[in-house]
Amino acid sequence: MKLRNHETTESLKTSVFKTYILIILISFVSFSCNETTKKNEPGNNEPLNNKPQNKEQNIYCTNEFCKGVYTGPEFVEGSDIAHQHSNKMSSAVGDKLKLLFEKKMYSKVDFQNIEMTTEGMGSGLVTYDLKIPFLRVKDECESYTSFDHVGGWNHAPELNKRKKQLSKALLKDDKLNISKLKTTKEGLQEYWIQWRNKEKQKYCIK
Repeated sequence: MKLRNHETTESLKTSVFKTYILIILISFVSFSCNETTKKNEPGNNEPLNNKPQNKEQNIYCTNEFCKGVYTGPEFVEGSDIAHQHSNKMSSAVGDKLKLLFEKKMYSKVDFQNIEMTTEGMGSGLVTYDLKIPFLRVKDECESYTSFDHVGGWNHAPELNKRKKQLSKALLKDDKLNISKLKTTKEGLQEYWIQWRNKEKQKYCIK
């Protein structure tokens, strides 16, 4: 009688243990399914419309050139995001020209050899690759230490408007040095502009 009771007790313990394990397994499977569902819900993963959202921009400068590549959307909510790469490159080039000037490595941008390409325009994802090389000049007053641009996609750049905006930054009687119109096969148009900075080169007044 005692043996049978013992067997019954052990059997009951085993059943309870198995039931406990089963409950844990069911809870785990349920949790995993819920997490998978959440990841697939809109807003918890990539957008369902598959429009590119990520962008990457790498810019670096040496004593010989500045180079930058932008990869990402061409427009975001109507804003010309890809073209802003020209703004950031202009800033980097201006900074580098000033640094070269301070090191007495007097330089200017080599307009003729600027390399400018765009790929993927119209697809929603564009790669804008830009390389701006430098030329050495013989003295500080032949160098340029400020840099800018004016341009856009598939429309003529507003050059006269930009010239007027930049006129206040010039030394007395100085002129902007402006490149020929640079274009890519996909319709990006740019004028590149350099000038002598009136603070850095104030002793170069004619």
